Amino acid sequence: MTTVVHVTASPFFGGPERQMLGLAKALCPDIRSVFLSFSEEGRCRPFLENAQREGFEVGELRHDTPRFLGAVREILDVLGRHRAEVVCVHGYKAGILGRVAARWIGLPVVAVSRGWTGECFRVRLYESLDRINLRLMNRVVCVSQGQAAKVRKAGVPERKIVVIPNAIEASRFASADPGARQELESLFPRPPRWIVGAAGRLSTEKGFFVLVDAAERVTRSLPDVGFVLFGEGVLRPALTQQIKARGLSDRFLLAGFRSDLDRLLPSFDLLVQSSFTEGMPNVVLEACAAGVPVVATAVGGTPEIIEGPASDLLVPPGDPEAMAERIRSVLADNQGRLDLAGRAREHVLGRFTFTAQAQLYRKLFGELIGAAEPGSEGSALASESRMPLSGAVER
Repeated sequence: MTTVVHVTASPFFGGPERQMLGLAKALCPDIRSVFLSFSEEGRCRPFLENAQREGFEVGELRHDTPRFLGAVREILDVLGRHRAEVVCVHGYKAGILGRVAARWIGLPVVAVSRGWTGECFRVRLYESLDRINLRLMNRVVCVSQGQAAKVRKAGVPERKIVVIPNAIEASRFASADPGARQELESLFPRPPRWIVGAAGRLSTEKGFFVLVDAAERVTRSLPDVGFVLFGEGVLRPALTQQIKARGLSDRFLLAGFRSDLDRLLPSFDLLVQSSFTEGMPNVVLEACAAGVPVVATAVGGTPEIIEGPASDLLVPPGDPEAMAERIRSVLADNQGRLDLAGRAREHVLGRFTFTAQAQLYRKLFGELIGAAEPGSEGSALASESRMPLSGAVER
């Protein structure tokens, strides 16, 4: 059985974490997945606990920035004890330190590139380092063709780039909660006729300031529309102020982070994604799988999800007027809205599956392992990793 160790820095149990677990389940039983995360001051534990409940072995790193050498030694320990054959890294910190550890013992390393946010100077600095580090990987998995174009521009050789889209687990939306709609309506002072939802980290690249401006335009002609945004982040105070200034305090709600968004999402009349940049947005995949139509910005991998007749619902980033017009047109045509939702659901559930994703990863891992044949330098170095080192906390 092949063993793949995933190294990440999980700040909460969100979209990337769902992708990792969904893939790991689809790879069973022939590929064993082990998850290792930087602690992130303990915020990694919801992800590791979810992974452990699914039957996977996990570890929480004791060492973090700036104790880089200690972190590398912990990663080396885990790779040796689990006799890893491939290391899969997620994010810039895990990418840099995970690559150092993997190369130290001659293991192939795969980076998963989900996108760059550029949300602040510190993140832009780290993402610049990530662009350089990706050039040194054995392979870079891009979650969309749009992200692959950015990775090429960053200088990663074409031969190292593999496009494997994100996936969605259809069973998450197999049945709707009959009480979810009433729960959403109860969030508003006056229950709206239509509920337009959005979700994501409250940061600049998500474009939620544009969404608020679009909402103000929509409610001029459709006052019975309610907007609800799920998520937390540094921009909450600024968004609250903007909502108040636009006179939307009872029509546009900041509902915070919800771990049960799967239960509420099917009760939206429409989902809006307003980002300036994306890799392949999980929330758009989720909305389509839940049978909810989507108005979205044509960025990153989003056009790879919203295609065909539904592509008319794509708008340029940063254009609140175009976004408002699309929102109004969808809500005004109930049958058209349902038809769009049905076609989007069929498209997503037919193409973006973990079964299809796992087949591509199996091929990738097989190619990398086959390249390190017994007796090669990589194989010999890997054998040396069996010696114990002081290591991560296993859970």
